[in-house]
Amino acid sequence: MKSSVALTIAALILLVDRTSVLTPQSSGARNHTLTAVTGIKVGHHTLSERPTGCTVILAEQGAVGGVDVRGSAPGTRETDLLNPTNLVEKVNAIVLAGGSAFGLAAADGVVKYLEEKHVGFPTGAGVVPIVPAAILYDLQVGTGSIRPGPDCGYAAARSATSDPVAEGNVGAGAGATVGKLMRADRAMKGGVGSAAIEVPGGLVVAAIVAVNAAGNVMDPTTGQFIAGGRTDDGRGIADLRAMLRGGPTGRSRPIENTTIGVVATNATLTKAQATKLAQMAHDGYARSIYPSHLMIDGDAIFTLAIGTRSETPDVNRLGALAADVMSDAIVRAVRAATGIPGYPAARDLK
Repeated sequence: MKSSVALTIAALILLVDRTSVLTPQSSGARNHTLTAVTGIKVGHHTLSERPTGCTVILAEQGAVGGVDVRGSAPGTRETDLLNPTNLVEKVNAIVLAGGSAFGLAAADGVVKYLEEKHVGFPTGAGVVPIVPAAILYDLQVGTGSIRPGPDCGYAAARSATSDPVAEGNVGAGAGATVGKLMRADRAMKGGVGSAAIEVPGGLVVAAIVAVNAAGNVMDPTTGQFIAGGRTDDGRGIADLRAMLRGGPTGRSRPIENTTIGVVATNATLTKAQATKLAQMAHDGYARSIYPSHLMIDGDAIFTLAIGTRSETPDVNRLGALAADVMSDAIVRAVRAATGIPGYPAARDLK
């Protein structure tokens, strides 16, 4: 009996500790978002007339980069560069954008911004900014001809700060939706979320994510769906697990999905270790998005390792924390979102 009580108390302590990461940002509060990693800045630019937009994560001093793409409908730029066998060690920015393949053009604006600041990989003809990017599909929301371009990327980079990251209907998450696997007409609003974990001694692991999933979003602390495909009356969230086990429906809409994110840390990593961190962070997708990594998703995660800590990294620990913080960021994204016509938010179902 004593051991059972002790385990229960330990579980409650862990829950309280994890829940503290989900506390909404407020004036004077500790920064629990991606910019808790010193050296990282984040900027959004939102095209509210559609809505859509882009999110820029700046590491102007350079950060060791990695990437892992698990979805089968990706839209990316310069991900081959991050292969551990390839030359360039550090990147200067990551771009997350709406607008499907059109949105990759937002990276051009970030390249321009960084070149003007003389930030990039040094060559004999000047610097070349290294700016990988990934996009999500949101063209079905509003007027699809409005999408992020170079001006959007430039504006997001110019506005980037180390302040706590704005969440919800901003940047790459402005047109994001979730729960389209079974019935696109019962989907809900997705968005941008960010979270950070700092452990004793100053190690920080943080994440930002734009959640635009085909599946439903689950809070892993309760096991309950909190956003996704709604029931026929539109007032609740359908039990997608039961529906999938009941047999195929053939009603899913292809390509209108993809969850894209970044994990950052102040640890010092090699490119191979940064890649492993991105791989392990995908466990956060699997915990909070059901199902994830589908043929109709382009799920991808980048890593940025700033390298201000000199100790030998414990990649196992970092990977576990990366999965935790990515899961937290996904939950924050849908809880911070606000509804738009045709797509209610999680807060609207309360």
